[in-house]
Amino acid sequence: MPSTELDNLVATGQLAVEPPSRSEFEGLEKSGTTRLTDARNGALAPESRFDLAYSAAHALGLAALRWHGYRPKNRYIVFQVLVHTVSMPNPVVRVLAKAHHPEGAKGPPAFDVS
Repeated sequence: MPSTELDNLVATGQLAVEPPSRSEFEGLEKSGTTRLTDARNGALAPESRFDLAYSAAHALGLAALRWHGYRPKNRYIVFQVLVHTVSMPNPVVRVLAKAHHPEGAKGPPAFDVS
């Protein structure tokens, strides 16, 4: 599914065009949903829950990007393009991007994953 915005990122070297793979998509979707379910486990430490939720968001975001026929050149771009791959609102994208690279933060952000 062509996208002018995503194609611009190909031109800058941040994405590569690659035909989607159903098996890769299904594997990423399964990984994301499993990790999201595990992140809701209140018996786990908050840091573990955060890691699981973050990994779930990345896997599901990558699945969406691959569905559209693109492969990222770095991890961070997966969150930045959610606006174009799943029509995610900008404020939500900013939260995920900040969780990826919090400014001056040590440890996980203090927000609830339940």
